[in-house]
Amino acid sequence: QTAEIKMDNIPQKSPKKVKTVQCKVMLLDGTEYSCDLEKRAKGQVLFDKVCEHLNLLEKDYFGLSFYENSEQKNWLDSSKEIKRQIRSLPWIFTFNVKFYPPDPSQLTEDITRYFLCLQLRQDIVSGRLPCSFVTHALLGSYTLQAELGDHDPEEHRSDYISEFQFAPNQTQEMEEKVADLHKNHRGLTPAQADFQFLENAKRLSMYGVDLHHAKDSEGVDIMLGVCANGLLIYKDRLRINRFAWPKILKISYKRSNFYIKVRPAELEQFESTIGFKLPNHRAAKRLWKVCVEHHAFFR
Repeated sequence: QTAEIKMDNIPQKSPKKVKTVQCKVMLLDGTEYSCDLEKRAKGQVLFDKVCEHLNLLEKDYFGLSFYENSEQKNWLDSSKEIKRQIRSLPWIFTFNVKFYPPDPSQLTEDITRYFLCLQLRQDIVSGRLPCSFVTHALLGSYTLQAELGDHDPEEHRSDYISEFQFAPNQTQEMEEKVADLHKNHRGLTPAQADFQFLENAKRLSMYGVDLHHAKDSEGVDIMLGVCANGLLIYKDRLRINRFAWPKILKISYKRSNFYIKVRPAELEQFESTIGFKLPNHRAAKRLWKVCVEHHAFFR
């Protein structure tokens, strides 16, 4: 009997409690998605949840980004645990286009094109994607058609445009031009307006170019642009060189230096290695990773 009594006194082990962390993701339409994730979850788990929430099937073009400080944008690595990548709590991410398709008309679904449009609108308003006055107005007019439908003189009074932003420095003159062009798009569905928006946006010289500050071998300030076609070199906002992905044999970094090994040109015998200096080791690693991923995705 004593043995039985003793058994009753042994405390039962409670089941192990799973530690969760709250995640917030800012979506492209300005809404927020939140969920709780297991503390040791990998990036893929969160990315899949977000895509499911958005009914997005063509996921490969998108990613989740986070900022270490206000300047430095990082991409969440799907294959690694989130807690090893982001230090601060709560976990706050932004859902963005990571790989800009060179020809958006090849996308299968309208919803994918819609999210690409939302991303490009942000790129344009933030000044990341520079446009001429005419292009700002044309793209703005397709945005209006997609958001409001046909121009209606009764409903759309003179100031109906002011609640939309089309350009970093929007003027009265530009708004009038947008309204004028909006009238020409009568009959276009939102999906057709998005399609036309993308057909024009994809031709912009900085479309889908991810810029990184660097210095060349002489110590001159340049920008390195990563995009679908390869690695672009800019000086004073002008493109001075371009290395297509098939020409690049190897991409590497060491400390704050970034290197590309380039195939020999027709009359040359040897491969050449070109080096660039980045602000620090992390910036070099970040550029290396973005290049490797773009190279794998688009080649």
